[in-house]
Amino acid sequence: MGDVSENVAGTPAAVEWLTMPDLVEVLDEPLGRVRRLIDEHYLVGSRRNGAFAVPSVFIVDGHPLSSLRGTVIVLQDAGFTDDELIDWLLAEEESLGRSPIDALLAGHKSSVRRLARTLA
Repeated sequence: MGDVSENVAGTPAAVEWLTMPDLVEVLDEPLGRVRRLIDEHYLVGSRRNGAFAVPSVFIVDGHPLSSLRGTVIVLQDAGFTDDELIDWLLAEEESLGRSPIDALLAGHKSSVRRLARTLA
């Protein structure tokens, strides 16, 4: 599957990135549907390593993490670029005691979004 990224300013080095062909396979959806998921902010990715790719941690049991979309929208409303919001989601956040994505995976979307709203 996707490549492991280089360590980018605050982003963990061991992030697995899924390219579009990887996403089609992992999500078991046609390419058009995968693009729609990205366009509608259910997933967010980056071209930082060349080809467009999405962190694999944003997908749970073959589906986009359900709490990701609202959080992405809050961060975009705060002025974050896709690269910046991915970095923020993956980096340790002292006030949460873990990374925002780990908090979302644990079901704590309210605390993550509350913090994200303060970043504007």
